[in-house]
Amino acid sequence: MNETGRSGAGKVLPLVSVVTFIGFFDNNLLIPIITLYAAGLGAGVGIIGLIVGLYSLTNTAFNIVFGRLIDRIGYKYPLVAGLLGDALSMFLYTLCRLPVHLALVRMLHGTTGASIGPATMSAIAAHAGEEQKGRAMGLYGMAIGLATLVGFGLSGFIVSRLGYRAVFLLGAAFSMVGMVLGLFLPRRPPSPRPAKAAAGDGWEKARDLLKRRGLLVSYGAIFAQHFAFGGMVTLLPLYMKGLGLGAFHVGMVMAAFSVVFIVLQFPSGIISDRVGRLSPIAFSLGLGVIALVAMPLVREFWLIVAAMALYGLAYGVLFPSTSALVADNTAPEERGAASGIFHALLTAGIAIGAPVMGWVGSAAGVPPALALSATVMVAALVAALIMLKRV
Repeated sequence: MNETGRSGAGKVLPLVSVVTFIGFFDNNLLIPIITLYAAGLGAGVGIIGLIVGLYSLTNTAFNIVFGRLIDRIGYKYPLVAGLLGDALSMFLYTLCRLPVHLALVRMLHGTTGASIGPATMSAIAAHAGEEQKGRAMGLYGMAIGLATLVGFGLSGFIVSRLGYRAVFLLGAAFSMVGMVLGLFLPRRPPSPRPAKAAAGDGWEKARDLLKRRGLLVSYGAIFAQHFAFGGMVTLLPLYMKGLGLGAFHVGMVMAAFSVVFIVLQFPSGIISDRVGRLSPIAFSLGLGVIALVAMPLVREFWLIVAAMALYGLAYGVLFPSTSALVADNTAPEERGAASGIFHALLTAGIAIGAPVMGWVGSAAGVPPALALSATVMVAALVAALIMLKRV
C-alpha cells in the first residue's frame, strides 16, 4: 500500500470501526435478554429457540443478497440503509405484546441488519494492506467484540433498573447515530463487472467461492462456532434462571465472554499473520468444545463466568483467522460476495443452532442440550485437523 493509501486508510478505518461497533451494538443488546423477553410474552422453550433464530434465519439469506449488491454499488449506501432499518426494528420491539409479534419483528430486524456485516467487513478489507489482513481483521473483531461487551453488559443492567423498553429505545438511538456517521464514509466505486452479466452470475459466483479450500475452512469454522453460540444464548439464560440467577447475571456472564474476546483480537491477528490461519482455527475449535461441555457442569456464578471466559478465548483466537482467510482467498471485486457468504453462514449457525438446541432442550433438558451445542464444533475441528495435516 502506498503512502496515499496508508493516509486514506488511517482516516477511513477508525470511522469504519466506530460504525461497525454501532452496527453490531443493537443486536448484542438483545442477545442476553431476548430469551427472557420472549418467555415474558408467553413463549415456551421451543418457540423461544425459534424466535431467537428467526433474526439469523432472515439475516442469512439477505447477507448474500447484500454482499452481491455491495460488489456492484459499494458498501456505503447498503450500510446506511441497514442502520436506518435497524433503528426502526429496535423501536418496533417496544410494541410487541405476543410471541408472534416478536417473531415478526425479529424477521424484519434480521433483514434490515443483513447489510451491516458484509459492508463493514468489505470496507475493512478494502483499506487494509496485503500483509496485514490478520491485524486489520483483528481490529474489526475488536469493534465487534466491544459492541458485544457493551451490549451484553448494559442490557441486563438496564432491564433490571428500567425495563425492556429502555433497552430497545437505546438501540434505536445508537443505530440512528451510526446511520449519520455512515454518511461520512467514502463511496467506494463499484467493482468492475462484465457489461452483459447473466442473471445467474450471482449464484455461479457463490458456487465458485464455496469450492475454494481456504474459504471452506473459514466458512465451516464460523458456521460451527455460531451454531454452538446459538444454542448457548438460547439455553444458558434458562440454565442460569434455574439456578436462581436473573438478567443482570446473564449480562455479566456474556460480558466476561466479550472482554476476553476483545483483548485477544489484535494479538490473535498478529499470530495469524505469522503462523498461518489453520493452527489458530484448530486450537480455538478444540478450546470452544471444552468450554461448552464445562458450562452445564458448574453451578456457581463465578465458575459459569470462568467457563464463558474460556469460550471467549476460543472465539477470540478463531475470528481473526477465519475472517482473514476470506480476504486471503478473494479478489477485491468479489470480496463483498465472499463476505456476504461468511456473515450468512455466521448467522445461519445461530438460525439453526438456536431452534435446534432449543428443541433438544425441550426433549432432553437444558443442561444436556447446552453441552450438546458443541457437537458441530467437533465436526469442524476434525475437518480443520485434516486440512492442517495436508499443508
